[in-house]
Amino acid sequence: MTHSDPNLYDFWPYEGRPKIRWPGGKKLAFWIAPNIEYYEFDPPVNPSRSPWPRPNPDITGYSQRDWGNRIGHWRLMDLLDKYGMRGSISLSIGLIDHHPEIIEACVARNWEFFSHGIYNTRYSYGMDEAQERAVLEDSIRSVEKATGQRIRGYLAPALTHTERTLDLIAEHDFWYSCDLFQDDQPQPLKTKTGRLVSMPYSLEVNDVITYSVQGWSPQRYTDILKRHFDQLLKEGEESGTVMCIPLHAYLVSQPHRIRIFEEALKHIAAHSDDVWITTGAEIAEHFRTHYWDESVKDIAARGVATGGTGFAPAR
Repeated sequence: MTHSDPNLYDFWPYEGRPKIRWPGGKKLAFWIAPNIEYYEFDPPVNPSRSPWPRPNPDITGYSQRDWGNRIGHWRLMDLLDKYGMRGSISLSIGLIDHHPEIIEACVARNWEFFSHGIYNTRYSYGMDEAQERAVLEDSIRSVEKATGQRIRGYLAPALTHTERTLDLIAEHDFWYSCDLFQDDQPQPLKTKTGRLVSMPYSLEVNDVITYSVQGWSPQRYTDILKRHFDQLLKEGEESGTVMCIPLHAYLVSQPHRIRIFEEALKHIAAHSDDVWITTGAEIAEHFRTHYWDESVKDIAARGVATGGTGFAPAR
C-alpha cells in the first residue's frame, strides 16, 4: 500500500508551543551520540541495498571502520572525559560479542546505550514482523546482560525501516526514536501504543554527512557546530530546545580532526549555566513526564491533529 504521508506525527508549528524548561531552568538540552558500529566483512545480501560500495572483498571499507573500534573510540572517550560529557551510544548490538572491552569502558563511564540494530550491515528492509521483534528483543536482552541497563532509544540500522518499526519499538517500551528529523524539540509520535518521543538527532551536524558526503574541512565542521549550538541556545530562551551531535569515531577521531573538533565541545561546555549536558534517555524521560500530555493537548487545540497512527491514517 502506498501513502501520501507516513502520518508518523502531526504538523505542529514551532511558534507558540507550550514552554519547555529543562532541569535547573536550562535552555538547551545537549547530548552527544557516538555511533559504535560493527560492519561485517561479508554480510548476507539484502536485495534493497548493498552493504559496501565495491564488490567483495572490500578490505578498504572494512578496515577503515575497524580503525574506529581500534583507535578512534578510545581517543573520543578521552576527549569526552575531559569535558565531563557522557555519551549516548548508538550501538550495533553485535559489537557486545566482538569488542566487549569497548562496552566495559562505556559502562565504567556511566554512558547510555541505545539500539542501532544488530549490525550496520543488516538492514530492516524486507524483514517480516517476527524478524523485527526478534531484533528488538535480542537488543534489550543483550544490553541488559552486558551492562545492566535497559535500553530506551532506537536508531534503525543504517537508517532502514519498515512501516511497522516505530509501532514495534513503542510496544517494547522504548522511549525515543532518533529516526526522524522534523524538529528541534521532542515531539509525540503517533504509535498504536506507548509514549514514543521523536528525539532531535541530526543529519545536518552528523559527521558522516559533513565529512563523507559534503567533504567539509574540520575547521568548517567545528564552525557549523558552534553556530548550530548558538542559535538553538538563543531560541531556548523562549522554550527549551535540543541539540545532538551524532559521531562516528572512524571519521571525527582522526588525528587531524579531533583537536579542532574539541573546540566545539569547549564552546558548548563554556555555556553550562544554560545548557543541560545529558543523555537521550534523560531528555526523553523528562519530556514524557512533564510535557507529553501538554503537547498532545496543544496539538489538538490548534486543530492540526489528523488522527490515526503511522501508515494508518484516520478513516
